[in-house]
Amino acid sequence: MNRRIAVIAVAVLALVGFAAAGGLYGRFATDRQDGVSTQEPSTLVRPHSPVIGPADAPVTIVEFFDPSCEACRAFYPTVKQILAAHPEDVRLVLRYTPFHQGSEEAVRILETARMQGIFEPVLEAVLASQPEWHDDPRIQAAWAAAEAAGLDVEKAREAMLAPQITATLNQDVADVEAVSVTGTPTFFVNGKRLQTLGTEQLYELVRAEIEAARQLDDSSPEVGEEDRGES
Repeated sequence: MNRRIAVIAVAVLALVGFAAAGGLYGRFATDRQDGVSTQEPSTLVRPHSPVIGPADAPVTIVEFFDPSCEACRAFYPTVKQILAAHPEDVRLVLRYTPFHQGSEEAVRILETARMQGIFEPVLEAVLASQPEWHDDPRIQAAWAAAEAAGLDVEKAREAMLAPQITATLNQDVADVEAVSVTGTPTFFVNGKRLQTLGTEQLYELVRAEIEAARQLDDSSPEVGEEDRGES
């Protein structure tokens, strides 16, 4: 009898712990809604992922991105042009892929900028200054560029080791391995991997997905149309 009571007690404690963890996650997800993905979690898009563009865009570009990667910097204007050309149809989701020396600290700079609500300007400033700090473990030039873009560096340095930032990095690194990303940038458009890295190839894949989304939308019945009977 005593053993049975002990087993029941352990089970109850486990359920209470699970419920508490769920509540903590719920509060964390609510706190991070601005500028993050609202889709269901997947290895391509996580709730913590930075998002540029409308949350309900029919086309999602996922970029596995290293802020110290020269090719990522080179592709950034192309990605910006795509977003500007299709402001209602396309969104960008960034996944951190810290392959280079100094990349992890650069990611932490970007995440503290996101906490301060200035993610995009700091991202652009850090990328623009990349030749000055690329593969430098100290990356002081990245901090200077971020500060010039409006980052409160004192607060950022205090927050850069925050558990949620470390969790974001750890999850992204795990997903990099899960989807077999070995170089940056690596793009997925609506889950389809860009097989040949090139600006025109990326444009074409995005255009194809926009067209497919529009055709699907056009083929959907209007509200109430399926209930409309003959008079």
